[in-house]
Amino acid sequence: MIYRILIISLLFMAQAAYSATSAVQKSQQSFINEMQQQYGFDPALLEPLLAQAKVRQSILDAISRPAEKRLDWGRYRRIFVTDKRTRGGVTFWQENRQALQKASEQYGIPAQIMVAIIGVETRYGKNTGSFPVLDALVTLGFHYPPRSKFFRSELSHFLRLAREENIDPKTPKGSYAGAMGRPQFIPSSFRHYAIDFDNDGKRDLWHNNHDVIGSVANYFAKHGWQKDQPVTYPVQGVEKRHDALIKAGYKPSFSTGELRKQGIAIPKKVSDQASASLLELTQAGQKEHWVGLKNFYVITRYNHSALYAMAVYQLSEQIREQYAKTQP
Repeated sequence: MIYRILIISLLFMAQAAYSATSAVQKSQQSFINEMQQQYGFDPALLEPLLAQAKVRQSILDAISRPAEKRLDWGRYRRIFVTDKRTRGGVTFWQENRQALQKASEQYGIPAQIMVAIIGVETRYGKNTGSFPVLDALVTLGFHYPPRSKFFRSELSHFLRLAREENIDPKTPKGSYAGAMGRPQFIPSSFRHYAIDFDNDGKRDLWHNNHDVIGSVANYFAKHGWQKDQPVTYPVQGVEKRHDALIKAGYKPSFSTGELRKQGIAIPKKVSDQASASLLELTQAGQKEHWVGLKNFYVITRYNHSALYAMAVYQLSEQIREQYAKTQP
């Protein structure tokens, strides 16, 4: 009886595995057909390419536990806002001063913001990721149902990018989510926002800091960065009755004038007409509150997390202060 139950269980498991494999195969074939019909890809080349991609459990594990969801602000801050990363930012600024100045003048993005983004993403190019981008996007596009549609779209962008830039799609490495280069652009962002900032005929986000800096600046400008405007300020007077304002999220949904009428003390230099959100962060068991302005929201377009945006902002301020000390 026990053996019979065991055999039946194994048969059910085998059937489930077969069904899952069959579903993946159908999904991949549908993707290949789409790439042929819409973008002129040859199925005879695309089929073996996708077959070579490795499905990696480590990628599935990583995407299921992102730092933004498992860490509070205090622990998150200790990873990214450090003296070492600040010193690295000052050095990066010194070594790339002309490119940063040019990008700042052309796009209106402060140098310290561009530097901090690159510092948070890859420690100024020291850690650009070790996962083959093809493996990452195939794994997540066909084996991670919660976001399969998104990652199949990114896989499509990646294959088109490789064709456009004459890159072997088996070569690039990046993050577990397929983000590439020193600024960690996902394929769609690479295609839409990466620029050839030094006019050498290539958009190189892996080795060329001119292109990296110009592309980050272009990304922020295209997402609505407001030149010479603030990012965020700490505020006082937040109470339990303000929970609904906090739960509204980091997208600016109120005017600062409305928040002031609710009893929240915002620095006087911020106009009543400014669009804002109310942020609550926890550090060492203590809550702190900030008003997030339009430029704070723009930072979240790079990574959809208030923790990320705050880390970039605070690191940028430390870099700016330390860089200023090195100037005559």
